[in-house]
Amino acid sequence: IFRKSISTVIPMNRFLTALRLILLRVMISVGKLILLLGFLYMFICSLDILSSAFQLVGGKAAGNIFQDNNVLSNPLAGLVIGVLVTLLVQSSSTSSSIVVSMVSSGILTVQVAVPIIMGTNIGTSVTNTLVAMTQAGDRSTFRRAFAGATVHDFFNWLSVLVLLPLEVITGYLYVVTKLIIDSFKIESGEAPELLNVITDIVTESIIQLDESVISGIATGDAEASNKSLIKIWCKTFTNSTLMNVTVPGPENCTSPSLCWVDGNYTFTMKNISNTYNVQKCKHIFVNVNLSDLAVGLILLVLSLLVLCSCLILIVKLLNSMLKGQVATVIKKIINTDFPFPFGWVTGYIAILAGAGMTFIVQSSSVFTSAITPLVGIGVISIERAYPLSLGSNIGTTTTAILAAMAGPGDTLTNSLQIALVHFLFNISGIVLWYPIPFTRIPIRLAKSLGDITASYRWFAAVYIINCFFVLPLLVFSLSLAGWQVLVGVGAPLLIMLVLIIVVNVLQKRKPGCLPGVLRSWDFLPLWAHSLAPWDKVVSACTAKCCCCCKCCQGTSDNQIDKTKESLEKNEKTLSAVMVQIKCYSSTA
Repeated sequence: IFRKSISTVIPMNRFLTALRLILLRVMISVGKLILLLGFLYMFICSLDILSSAFQLVGGKAAGNIFQDNNVLSNPLAGLVIGVLVTLLVQSSSTSSSIVVSMVSSGILTVQVAVPIIMGTNIGTSVTNTLVAMTQAGDRSTFRRAFAGATVHDFFNWLSVLVLLPLEVITGYLYVVTKLIIDSFKIESGEAPELLNVITDIVTESIIQLDESVISGIATGDAEASNKSLIKIWCKTFTNSTLMNVTVPGPENCTSPSLCWVDGNYTFTMKNISNTYNVQKCKHIFVNVNLSDLAVGLILLVLSLLVLCSCLILIVKLLNSMLKGQVATVIKKIINTDFPFPFGWVTGYIAILAGAGMTFIVQSSSVFTSAITPLVGIGVISIERAYPLSLGSNIGTTTTAILAAMAGPGDTLTNSLQIALVHFLFNISGIVLWYPIPFTRIPIRLAKSLGDITASYRWFAAVYIINCFFVLPLLVFSLSLAGWQVLVGVGAPLLIMLVLIIVVNVLQKRKPGCLPGVLRSWDFLPLWAHSLAPWDKVVSACTAKCCCCCKCCQGTSDNQIDKTKESLEKNEKTLSAVMVQIKCYSSTA
C-alpha cells in the first residue's frame, strides 16, 4: 500500500510542478505583452509630442516660408520647401494641411501645390531613419535597421526624380485628379478618428496647439504672426449681430436695399461677429508664461528622451519574447510567400496591410518607425518591409482624403484634388518601383547603404545631413538664382552622377566592356573612392574630442593609485609595529 501511494504521489508532484512552470511562463509572457503594448503606446504618444514640439520651434518659420508665391511657382523650389517644412514640423499632415488651406483660399493654384506635396512625402521619411540611429550599438542590427528605414527614403527620392519632370512637362497628376473630381459628385462628410481617440488622452493633457496660426501666417494673416501656437481656450462662443456700420461708399454696401447715405457718411447692415472665451484648456502649459520656442525645446528634449527609452525597451522586450521556436515561426509567417503560382500576391497583401495599419494609427511615421526595430532584430526582412512602407504611404493619403472630405463645401474640390494628387503620386511610384522584381531598386540601394553604415557608423549621420538638409538647400539656392544657373551647375553634376552609376554597374557585371583604366577606381586617390581614409579622420577627431575626458579620467586614476599606495604603506608599517609589540610581549 505504501509503495502504491508513493507511486501515485510522485507523478502528481511532477504534474503540479510542470503546471506551475507553465502558469509562470504564461504570466511572464502576458506581463511582457502588456509592457510591450504600454511602451508602444508611450512611443506613439512621444512621436505626437515630438511633432508638436517641432511645430512650436519651427512652425511660424514654416508658415513664413510658404508666403513667397514667386518662389513657390518654381517646381524645384516648391519641392524643396515641401521637404524643409515637413522636416521643421515633423508632420506631413501639418505641412499638407497648410498647402490645402493655401489652395482653398486661392493663394496657390493646384498646379503650383503639386511639387510641394511631393516634398512633404520625402520629408516625412526622415523620422524612421532617425529611429534607426538608436540601434547603432550592434553592427548587424544597425545594418538591417538602417536598410529597412532608408528603403522608404530611396522610394520617395526615386519617385520624385521620375514623376516631377513628368508633371512639369505633361501635368499628369493634375490632369488625372481633375478628371476624377469632375467625374464624381463628392459630398463633404466627417473624417474618422481612430487611434487619436486613445492617444489624445495623454497628448492633450501635455500640450494642445492652435494649428490655424501656421495656416494663417502662410495665408498672409497679419494677426496670426503675433499669436501663440499654444492653445489657451478650448471652448469659445461666437455671436453674430446685424449692426449698422459705415463704409467708404455705396459700392461697399452688402446690398442696395441695405444701403443709405447721410451727408458724407454711407451706412449699411453687416453681421459683426464677436468671439467670447468660455473654457480654458487643461494641458500642462496653459498657464505657463514661456515663449513658444522655450516650450518647444522643453517638449523636444523630453519627447526624444521618452522616444529613445521606449524604443530601447521595446527592442529588448521583443528580443526576450521572440526567441527560439517562437521567433522561427513568426519569421516564417511574416516573410514566407504564398506557394507557386500565387507567390506574387504576398507583396500586394503586405501593401494592403501597411495601408490598413497606417490608416488605423493615422501616421506613416508612426507605422514605419514601429517596424524599424523589427527589421533590426531580424523578425521582418527588408523584402517584406519594403511593401509595408509602400502601403504606409497609401494609408496616410487615404487619411488626408477623408480629412479633405470633412471640409466645407466651398473648398472641398481643391482640397480633395490636392489629397488625390498625393494618393496618385504614391500609386504611380508603386507602379514604377514594385511590380517587376528588377525595378525594386530601392531594396538594393538600401542594402548597400546598410552595409556601408554598418562598417562606418558615422556615415549614417552624413547621409541624413546631406540627403535631407544640404542637398535640398543647394537645389533651393540654385533654383532661386534662376533656371540658367540651375541648369549650368546641375546638369554637369547630374551627368557625372549618371556616368559614375553606369561605370559602377559595368564594373560589377561586364568589366570587359570598359577600357582597362576604368575597370576599377584604383587610378583615383584612395580618399576619392574609399571611406577608409575618411574613417581615420573621423576617428582622429573623435579621439581628440574625448582626449579631455580621458585626461581628466587619467588624473583621477593617478590620484586613486597614489591613495592606494599610501594606504598600502600605512598597512605595512602598522603590521611591522604589531609584530614588534608581539615580540616584546612574548619576551616579557
